[in-house]
Amino acid sequence: MKKKHGRHRRKKSKKTSTVTEDEPKHLKNAPHTFVIHRGLPSSMVVAISRDFRHMMEPFTASALKERKSNRIKDFVHLSGFFHVSHMCLFSLSQHTLSLKVARLPKGPTLTFKVHQFTLARDIISATKKQYLDEDTFKNAPLVILNSFSGEGKHLKLMATTFQNMFAAINLTTVKLSSLKRCVLLSYNPVSKLIDLRHYTVSVVPVNINKGVKKIVTRNIPNLSKFDDIADFVEKGHLLSDSEFDDEESHVILPQTLKKGNLEDNKSSLRLHEIGPRLTFQLIKIEDDLMTGEVLYHDYISKDSLEIEELRKKRAEKRRLKEARKQKQEENKVKKDADKAEHKAKTSSSTTEGPSVTDYQKKLLKDAADAVADESDEDDRKYYKEEIGEKPDEELFDGQHKSRKRPFIPKGFKSKLHPAKKPKLDKNRDEDRDNDHRNNKKMNKKGKFGGEKNRKFNNNNKKSMNFKSKLSPRNKFQKKNKK
Repeated sequence: MKKKHGRHRRKKSKKTSTVTEDEPKHLKNAPHTFVIHRGLPSSMVVAISRDFRHMMEPFTASALKERKSNRIKDFVHLSGFFHVSHMCLFSLSQHTLSLKVARLPKGPTLTFKVHQFTLARDIISATKKQYLDEDTFKNAPLVILNSFSGEGKHLKLMATTFQNMFAAINLTTVKLSSLKRCVLLSYNPVSKLIDLRHYTVSVVPVNINKGVKKIVTRNIPNLSKFDDIADFVEKGHLLSDSEFDDEESHVILPQTLKKGNLEDNKSSLRLHEIGPRLTFQLIKIEDDLMTGEVLYHDYISKDSLEIEELRKKRAEKRRLKEARKQKQEENKVKKDADKAEHKAKTSSSTTEGPSVTDYQKKLLKDAADAVADESDEDDRKYYKEEIGEKPDEELFDGQHKSRKRPFIPKGFKSKLHPAKKPKLDKNRDEDRDNDHRNNKKMNKKGKFGGEKNRKFNNNNKKSMNFKSKLSPRNKFQKKNKK
């Protein structure tokens, strides 16, 4: 096929349609999250932050683009517009990987040390079957907390923070078909470690023949080995079933679901891990956003006196900061007022014209009088004495002004007497060329480059030869010859 020659037409860019409709209240009030990463560059940290962001869907910025120039303040300023309530920050240092969970916009902030993590792609690749649908991430996951009911305010704060990160579920109005994922957080009081797991939830009917179950719950099975579908149903007990049904997982459904799960019938719940995995430990809790008073620390403990001193120092810093801020605002207002005043002065001076002092007016007047004293009578007398006839009246009628330029003070500019124009660059170049030529001529005829110099150099050479003849070595040679 021959290629068609011709101009390529540019594709028209599609204009994005602006959404004018407001979101419903239950979507606005739902907790939204930002998941970002900071610190040393690492592809594994970027991958775990993406998996964590994928776990927090749909109420998260899944397509958030980060730059090195972005600061935490930038995300805090955007949080109000996008109804963001929490921010999860993965930070990698030379020693550890930490996870910070902050409540926007004013804290508190929980700092965790990440001991182990596994990416979602590694977990999915290790499983034989993948239990992921297109509708899996359309709804928020169900949060399950285990062993967070111990003593200590930090445990209660952790539990409330994890619960408020995900959307609340109303048990009376919820649809069971929307609960397709769950997030499990388990706390170990001995090791103080928290294990995070992410699962998909599937429901399978119980007390049904295996052949019928496969027809109901899955796609059409392979019937090539059977003569009739009745044989497939009757010989269902011979089919392999790798999944084991535990009696503890059997529940009675209050609603009818798909794939043979009927209301008021028994069904078994099955969990399939889809990742990521995280094992982390609480290190400290801060009162403000990434800063402030330390409410809890796992390693460091301080007395009441030390805590009081730190509070006083923090209050003093806050007071100085507010004073600086107030002073900056006052200086800004003063600067704006000075600018407006200067602008008003300059605009009035340009409309009225350039101001002329009394001294300059006097100099201009003297210059004008000096020019006016020169009359045309001297020219008429000179013409009569030289030629012997009176000049015509038309000859000197137009000469009321002299060609002589009046005296103007140095640096004075006005509309009547503008300043002298500077020389053009061409004139400067010509002057330089002339100076260069004159220097060449001087070198040819002058003291240092002409014929006199040549004679002077020859005389110097003769004197040097004469000195070399009278050297002590030559004298010694002459004595030996004698």
